[in-house]
Amino acid sequence: MALAAVASGKGGGVLDRPAEKVTPGRQSEFDVKKKRKMTPPYRVILHNDNYNRREYVVKVLMKVIPGMTVDNAVNIMQEAHVNGLAVVIICSQSEAEDHCTSLRGNGLRSSIEPASGGC
Repeated sequence: MALAAVASGKGGGVLDRPAEKVTPGRQSEFDVKKKRKMTPPYRVILHNDNYNRREYVVKVLMKVIPGMTVDNAVNIMQEAHVNGLAVVIICSQSEAEDHCTSLRGNGLRSSIEPASGGC
């Protein structure tokens, strides 16, 4: 493509992408991403209990938390077993509430708290 075509606005260059139309009351993709980054992070805490087997806790962590690996789940379970609690994940408040509800729904004791000091 010739430079003259790009300068005149003809041709399908990268900069020719149409501007995103934002209707009143609707947030742009940028606003949504900015809001997501600005929400304070929360910790999902797993509490030790004397009822669930360790293998079950690992399975639930892997089922409930996206991207949870076996190694991470075992480490979290072990930390909760030894210390009484462990941080499962740090995320937005709404995600933390969802994860906490899912963990509780599977019989595990969990809570959330603000993650002071950021991620």
